[in-house]
Amino acid sequence: MDHLLERGISLFNRGEFFACHEVLEEAWTPECGPRRLFLQSLIHIAVGFYHHGRGNPAGAKRQLRKGLRKLAGYLPVHEAIDTARLEREAGQALARLESGQPIPVYPLIHLG
Repeated sequence: MDHLLERGISLFNRGEFFACHEVLEEAWTPECGPRRLFLQSLIHIAVGFYHHGRGNPAGAKRQLRKGLRKLAGYLPVHEAIDTARLEREAGQALARLESGQPIPVYPLIHLG
């Protein structure tokens, strides 16, 4: 796993979603092909939780939907990340948002 992805995961797991987005975007920018889409899926999910934390449920739902759609092509494990678990837990958070319920805790990115 490259250092930018590792750092992005650490920031995500600390709830520093904006910083996570910045670091993952640094890894995403030079990429092309399948890895670019994978990184983009993680960026969307981080931005979704960032929007949620800032009181923007519409933006959160939109970004989470995009991220989950893109992440679906990288299940169950990709680049040592348990993507199936992330998809399940982020999907549960999205379902709570869509039904007007709070998100009690944000998912973490686990290695698989």
